[in-house]
Amino acid sequence: MSAVLQSPEEPILLRADNGGVATLTLNRPGQFNSLSEELLAELQGALDAIAKDGAVRAVVIAGAGKAFCAGHDLKQMRANHSKAYMQQLFKQCGRVMTTLTQMPQPVIARIHGIATAAGCQLVAACDLAVAADVARFAVSGINVGLFCSTPAVALSRNMGRKQALEMLLTGDFIDAAEAQRRGLVNRVVPSEQLDVEVKKLTDSICGKSAAAVGMGKQLFYRQLEMGLEGAYQLAAETMACNMMCDDAGEGIDAFMQKRKPEWKGR
Repeated sequence: MSAVLQSPEEPILLRADNGGVATLTLNRPGQFNSLSEELLAELQGALDAIAKDGAVRAVVIAGAGKAFCAGHDLKQMRANHSKAYMQQLFKQCGRVMTTLTQMPQPVIARIHGIATAAGCQLVAACDLAVAADVARFAVSGINVGLFCSTPAVALSRNMGRKQALEMLLTGDFIDAAEAQRRGLVNRVVPSEQLDVEVKKLTDSICGKSAAAVGMGKQLFYRQLEMGLEGAYQLAAETMACNMMCDDAGEGIDAFMQKRKPEWKGR
């Protein structure tokens, strides 16, 4: 991959909104969209704003240039070699990844190229992922003497332990088809069909009740960390609250009346 010069004035994160879908594009193509502290801050700000925006029903995270995301900015990390800096950087990154899970809108990773280290973590942290068949994935920190500990958190929650640990211990790449088999991505399509496939998901999500989607996403992640009894208690309470929402009544009435529901929103 050849380097791409980027104007200092050019935004490192782009946002485009269309039909209830906010697309955030990592825009550091010359650095393969590596997650500098500045890009992480921009991403955090955008996600926080979107989480409060009732007009946004789904989020797509994409990458400019040839790569989706090559992980942390190693050059920046070497230039700031102190434990305090590293602690703050990884805390900052962890907050972004947690926000992806906690925000009410489903987040879809659109992977057209390589996703390595924290870039692979970003894929795993998104709710859904669609990959081009040429995309490749790795948690390759081990190759430079750095175990990908923070990516391991998201990775181990997406695939089986032995499959995740093999990637973490070897740093080897897997292709998109293997990533799908392991549960890291939902769908794999030819590059020219990537946007069409992503749109299929966003269209489906945008056609559902925003209230139900938001409550359901929160419940899904919270119950995963609980024991069986606690998970059922939380799920029962969530369903009861969901049934009290106007959208649930409207949806059931529309189903019985054989018409399209008219959702009220969040």
